[in-house]
Amino acid sequence: MRDINQFTVTQAVKNSFKTEPGSRFETLLHGFIDHLHDFTREHHLTQQEWLGILNFLYDCGKISTPERHEFILLSDVVGFSALVDMVNSKGGATEGSNLGPFYLDAAPRKALGADLSDGREGVLVLVKGKVTDTLHNPLPGAIVDTWQADATGTYPIQEQEKGQDKYDLRGIFEADAEGRYYYTTVLPKPYTVPYDGPVGKLLRAGNRHAWRAAHLHYMVRAPGMNSIITEVFFENTEYIDNDAVFGVRKSLITKIVPAKPAHTEGLTLEKAPDAVCEFDFVLAPEG
Repeated sequence: MRDINQFTVTQAVKNSFKTEPGSRFETLLHGFIDHLHDFTREHHLTQQEWLGILNFLYDCGKISTPERHEFILLSDVVGFSALVDMVNSKGGATEGSNLGPFYLDAAPRKALGADLSDGREGVLVLVKGKVTDTLHNPLPGAIVDTWQADATGTYPIQEQEKGQDKYDLRGIFEADAEGRYYYTTVLPKPYTVPYDGPVGKLLRAGNRHAWRAAHLHYMVRAPGMNSIITEVFFENTEYIDNDAVFGVRKSLITKIVPAKPAHTEGLTLEKAPDAVCEFDFVLAPEG
């Protein structure tokens, strides 16, 4: 240790951890140390830059709450989230996309056909589709967990001080015997990711906009299948080609069309929709 230098410190740090040889934890930890040290040497990081990075991370932690995860937002804007989604997408399954910083794991259970708009102004859209496996077999009882922004581009969770219920515009649905899900909601609009914290400062420093294309969030799961976390986007809308968190995939874009009687045939709905969008989710088997 007394003869350690900038070239031997990396191995010394890895040796200091008594990890199980060949374990996944050891692989990830050693890889992280290698890349971090290589980055530092390659760019000859100064003490001021080192401290700036640590203060930035400290600020991310300081502004985070159980309902706002600034580190997820950071992961999103640097493409880390998108890359993890891409490398974990299973062949034939719906592509993954960003979880985002506003997911809540205790959304209310809703009956199929329920309305999530809670009386908000905007275009009322019927969202419907099927959940199937990769062989197109329906998955009855599949769980479809959804959350979204409103027609002004705001999540209710962001305006609790104004009396908004943080569980508005959220719902958990169970697919029927045919694997179908359907509900109505207000059509969301584009919005900026939270711009008042350290991630906002990073975007401004890099001369980047903070706008997200309009979308619906989903977490879909079924027994024996790999769960997916993804987003559904709308054709010909703003920022579809330059989403701030790199969440858009061609396969995740659907159309919004005017509602016709054929769209609602056989469905029991709380409210009559103005428009319709359809999207089918495909889950891959576990393993």
